[in-house]
Amino acid sequence: MTKLQQTAGIHHITAFVSDAQANVDFYAGVLGLRLVKKTINFDAPEVYHLYFGNEVGSPGTAITFFPFQAGRKGRVGGGQVGYTTFVVPQGALPFWEARLAKFAIPFDRQERFGETYLRFKDRDGLQLEIVAREAGPRSRWSFGGVSTEHAIKGFGGAVLYSMAPEKTMHTLQHVMGLERVGEDQGLVRFQAPGDLGNLVDVNAVVMGRGHGGAGTVHHIAWRAKDLPDQEQWRSHVEGQGFHPTPIVDRQYFTAIYFREEGEILFEIATDPPGFQRDEPLETLGEKLMLPDWFEPHREQIVQGLAPFEVRVLKEDKE
Repeated sequence: MTKLQQTAGIHHITAFVSDAQANVDFYAGVLGLRLVKKTINFDAPEVYHLYFGNEVGSPGTAITFFPFQAGRKGRVGGGQVGYTTFVVPQGALPFWEARLAKFAIPFDRQERFGETYLRFKDRDGLQLEIVAREAGPRSRWSFGGVSTEHAIKGFGGAVLYSMAPEKTMHTLQHVMGLERVGEDQGLVRFQAPGDLGNLVDVNAVVMGRGHGGAGTVHHIAWRAKDLPDQEQWRSHVEGQGFHPTPIVDRQYFTAIYFREEGEILFEIATDPPGFQRDEPLETLGEKLMLPDWFEPHREQIVQGLAPFEVRVLKEDKE
């Protein structure tokens, strides 16, 4: 009998933004996430790749960004993650309502599947939402005005905008191993067995096509246990008629990529080795880390990158 392939849930989500400092100010300064890795886009070394998450950037907590200063503005639409969902501890939503208001970030409340969501956008228009749930370990990271009592734990999940919703849903259920668990307000919910990044909603309506650029998600990555599991994933995905890339070394995980039939770019990434492979816990994200093959070009690379700092914002100093 063929072994059932089943992902635990979301590993990370990667998006485009325009400005590195504004990106850090929002995700560290406003949302209180930890910058756990400062590196470069291995495929475009003139661009940062910034990773934010809990205290160690555990799988299921890491949102990552490519800041293209001269890049185009994107349009959220079909073939993309429509909303990236963060999860906070039960009882923390009033804190987050007050915090968004303090930073003059407009938000709406939405009820679905018996839960309340706060919906808002980052400075580039990336669509985000926060929900409170009991499941999942609390973050041990506090920064600025965000204590561990209220801190974002990681991903609650995502809302997918598909060009072919039925095919996307088939892939989630029959390729990625998620369980279809409900429908509400035109969304179909799928659940993975993990305790973070495990609830994924698909908009059942075909969405107008989006285009990549600042304020849009580039890809959503799903968890593989380790390299042997990832090799099985690659065979499994290929056996389902998709065309996965070879396994690619991303230093902090290895990855394969394929585009599902709703045109959303999927990645499958390994849980290990993680972000502490080249920096200790205490100083994660403080130094520009380069893979060995780029290290000889460090000086040239640094000259092409705009400096930024992780800083407590004035609203938290007042």
